Amino acid sequence: MMNRLAPVALVIALSACSSPAPVGNDAAMTGTGDYTGVRNQDAPAPASAPEPAATAKTEADYIGKWTGVEGMFLTVTKRDGGGVTMDMQWDLDNRGTFPGSVTAEGLRFMRDGKDEIAVPGDGDATGLKWLAGKKDCLIVKPAEGYCRD
Repeated sequence: MMNRLAPVALVIALSACSSPAPVGNDAAMTGTGDYTGVRNQDAPAPASAPEPAATAKTEADYIGKWTGVEGMFLTVTKRDGGGVTMDMQWDLDNRGTFPGSVTAEGLRFMRDGKDEIAVPGDGDATGLKWLAGKKDCLIVKPAEGYCRD
């Protein structure tokens, strides 16, 4: 009896590991010509492009002075020809001015050869006690954030 069950168990195990046959739109990719334009109702809906955030900031939302801790700051000004200029003191020893651009994620800029982005958030997200509780902030990385009063 054991010898007769072994092939059945093998078939069950192999079928559990194989992929299901293509359905709906997937059939078009297999070249079978079975595309009906109907999606399998049990299959998840195809991903669509994400909707822009309702709170997406415009360039004007970033213009002005943002204050960090221990004398750190970020001043954003409009740049002739488009984009922004970011004048910043990001730690006790480093200060610089960088061209930036407004993206869906936040303010993008290149600093010390590294692509950085200052994303909107709140003071709690900066991880800095002095900025906790503030509502309008930009976070570059953990422990580097700037807020408006």
